[in-house]
Amino acid sequence: MAERRSCLSKEAKDGLEYLKRKRLQKMSSVNETVDFSTMARSGGDALRPSLASRGIRLRVTSSGAVPSAAKDAFLKEKVDKFETDDLKWTERVPECPVYRPTKDEFEDPLTYLQKIFPEASKYGICKIVSPLTATVPAGAVLMKEKSNFKFTTRVQPLRLAEWDSDDKVTFFMSGRNYTFRDYEKMANKVFARRYCSGGSLPDSFLEKEFWKEILCGKTESVEYACDVDGSAFSSAPVDPLGSSNWNLNKVSRLPKSILRLLETSIPGVTEPMLYIGMLFSMFAWHVEDHYLYSINYQHCGASKTWYGVPGSAALKFEKVVRERVYNDDILSTCGEDGAFDVLLGKTTIFPPKILLDHDVPVYKAVQKPGEFVVTFPRAYHAGFSHGFNCGEAVNFAMGDWFPFGAIASCRYAHLNRLPLLPHEELICKEAILLNSSPKPENLDFTPAELSGQRNIKTAFVHLIRFLHLARWNLMKSGLCTGIVSNTYGTIVCSMCKRDCYLAFINCHCYSHPVCLRHDVTKLDLPCGTTRTLYLRDNIEDLEAAAKKFEKEDGVSDMITTDEEELYTYPSSITLSAAKDEGYSPYSTIYFDFNTELDMTSGNLVMSYEANAPCISSVTDDYVNRRAPNCSSSSESKLLEEVASSSNKKTRFFSAVKDEPIVTDQESDGSDSESFRVKRRSFKLENRTVVLETRDSEHHQDLKRLKRPQNYNEGRCSASINSISKQEDEEVALVISNRKETDEQQSDVMMMKDEHHFGGFKRLKVKGLIKP
Repeated sequence: MAERRSCLSKEAKDGLEYLKRKRLQKMSSVNETVDFSTMARSGGDALRPSLASRGIRLRVTSSGAVPSAAKDAFLKEKVDKFETDDLKWTERVPECPVYRPTKDEFEDPLTYLQKIFPEASKYGICKIVSPLTATVPAGAVLMKEKSNFKFTTRVQPLRLAEWDSDDKVTFFMSGRNYTFRDYEKMANKVFARRYCSGGSLPDSFLEKEFWKEILCGKTESVEYACDVDGSAFSSAPVDPLGSSNWNLNKVSRLPKSILRLLETSIPGVTEPMLYIGMLFSMFAWHVEDHYLYSINYQHCGASKTWYGVPGSAALKFEKVVRERVYNDDILSTCGEDGAFDVLLGKTTIFPPKILLDHDVPVYKAVQKPGEFVVTFPRAYHAGFSHGFNCGEAVNFAMGDWFPFGAIASCRYAHLNRLPLLPHEELICKEAILLNSSPKPENLDFTPAELSGQRNIKTAFVHLIRFLHLARWNLMKSGLCTGIVSNTYGTIVCSMCKRDCYLAFINCHCYSHPVCLRHDVTKLDLPCGTTRTLYLRDNIEDLEAAAKKFEKEDGVSDMITTDEEELYTYPSSITLSAAKDEGYSPYSTIYFDFNTELDMTSGNLVMSYEANAPCISSVTDDYVNRRAPNCSSSSESKLLEEVASSSNKKTRFFSAVKDEPIVTDQESDGSDSESFRVKRRSFKLENRTVVLETRDSEHHQDLKRLKRPQNYNEGRCSASINSISKQEDEEVALVISNRKETDEQQSDVMMMKDEHHFGGFKRLKVKGLIKP
C-alpha cells in the first residue's frame, strides 16, 4: 500500500489534499458542536438521564482538534484504580447456586422461586436449568414468526474510565440495522477472526480475555442489541417451553405476580425484551428499576458470564463505587445516593476485583442456552457475552418485593426522579384483595406465601397510617380550602415526583398537584392560596382494613419507625410529635369549611358545611355535593372494586399500538393516560404518542409529539424527553385514568368554558384496547 501511494501523480496528490482540506473545513465551521447522543440504558429508570448517560459533547476548533478536556470516547488509557495485571482474581469469585427443578416443580415459576428465595436471595443471583427444551429455535421464531424483524445495535467502548467530569463511559447508537441472521454472521466473523475458531472456548479463558481486552486490548468497541422489542419464545402449542408458564411473556401476569395489576404493559417490565450480543458485548453494573426481580433466559449461542451482588450488600456496593470508582465531581448528591444516581445510567463497568478487595460479596454464574438466571430485589449485577448469543428478560414482583419497592420509591424522591411504577396504587390494590380473601388459616398457604402477604399488609399499614397523620396535620393547619373526590388513578407530585394514588393537594389552576408529604404552610404556588384536598371515596374502608391488618400476628411486629420513614419522606411530620398535640391514629378527621363555590373567580373548590367530617364530605369530581342519604363506600362496593381489580390491571401505563383507543360500551368511560414507558426502543413510524394540554382559557387540540431528529434514546426516551421539556412549567403528570360518569362529564363540560380543569398535561399513548 505504501508503494502505491508513492507512485501517485502530483495531480492525484493535490486532489487528495484538496478533498482533505474541504473535509476539515466542513468539520471546523466556527465553533461547530458535534453531539454524540447516547442511549440511556435505563430509560428506565424512570427518570431523567443520569450524569453518566447524557453523552459527550465535543467542541471542534477551527484547527480540527478536539480539546483535551473531552477525551476520545474509545481511547484506552491506564486507570490506576482498576489496576489488575494479575487476572487470577477471576478464580476467587465464587459460583452462585444452581437449581435443577423437576417437571412438577417447574409447573409454576413464582411458586418455585418463592421456595428457593430464602437461600438463593443471599447470593443476589441464581441459575435455574430448565427441564423443558424449546423445540422451535429462537432463530426460527424471529425469522419466521416475527415478520420483518430487525433491530439497531448500540456501540459499546471496550475500555475503563476515570469516572470524572472529563472521562466517563457512554454507549452510542451505531445506526446499523440488522436482521437476526445478519448480526449472527457479523458476530461469528468477529469471533473467528480473533481466535481462528468457530467453536466455543473455555469459559474461564474468555473471562480473562474480556478483562484483558477492557484493560489494554486493541479492540475499540463492540455492538450490542439490547432492549429490543419482541420475544423469541414460540407461540406454537407443540413447543413445551413456549407453552409453559416459564415463557417470559406470561411471567409478569401470573396470579402471584404483583405486576398483573398493571392494566397495560410496560416493555421490558411486564413484556420481555431481547438482548442479542457478540463477543465481549456487556451489560454494565446496575440494579433493576424499583428493585424488581428479573428473570433472564438464554435462547441460543455462546455462554454469558454474570456477576451478582446480594441485595443485603447493595449499600456496601454503592459505598465502594462512590469512594473507589467515581470522582466526587460527577456525583449529584453526597452519600450512597450519589453513586446510585450515576449507576442508574447503566454504563458503569469495572472489575469485580475491587469488590473482592473491599469485602463486598460478589458471585458468578455462567449461563448457557436453556438456562434461566434470576436476579433478586436490589441485587446489583453485570456481565458479558462469550460470543454470539440471544437472551430474553422481563421483570416481575411478588409480595416480598414491597419493602424493596418502598426503598426505591424513597430514593427516587430524594433524587427527584420520576417513578416507573405506581407503587402506592399497587399496595392498595393488593391490600384490597387480601382484605376480601379468606383468612390464611382457611387456606393452604406456604410459609413463603404468608411472608409475602405480611409484607403487603405491613406496607399498606405504613402508608395508611402516614396519610391519616398527614390529613390530620392538614386539618390542623386550617389551610385546606375544600375536599373533592379523587377519581384519578395515580398522579405525580410536582415537587418531589412521588406517585400519589390515595390523596394529593391541588391549587387554583389545577397545575401543581402536591403530595401530602410537604408542609402546606410553606407551599408557595404561583396561582394563589387555594389548597384543595383530593381524597379517595373509599378511604374509610381502606383505614378499616389497615386497622384490622395491624392487629394480626406478625404484622404488628413488622411495623417499625425506620420503615415508616420510607413512606413519609420528605415529610417532617412525626407520630410522636403529633401525639403530643392530641393526634390519635385512625380517628375521625373534621375539616372546618365555610367557603362557598365561587363560579365567577374560576375557583372550583367545593363548599361544605362547617365541621363536616372528612369522609362524608368527599364529593365526586367537579360535581355537586352528595345527597344527604348517600354514604361513603360500603362493603359491597369494596368487594366490587376487588373483583374489578382481579380482572382488570391497574391504569397506569398505556399500550403502544397503532390502533385508536377502543372503549367497550359497558366500560366506565375512563380515559387512558400515561406519562412514560420503560426500556422502549420506540419505532415512531408505527406508534403515535399524543400530548393533550388544557389550560384555564381554552382547550388545545391534541398535539403529536415530534420525533427527535437524532433519536438515540432507549427504552423510554420519547417519554423522558417530552417530560423533561415540561418540567420547568411545573405541570402535573396524570398517570392513570380519570373516572367520570356521563352525568359528571356533562357537569364538567358546563363549567369548562369558563373554568377549565387546566394544567394537567397528559401524555396519551394511542392504542389502548380496554379488556
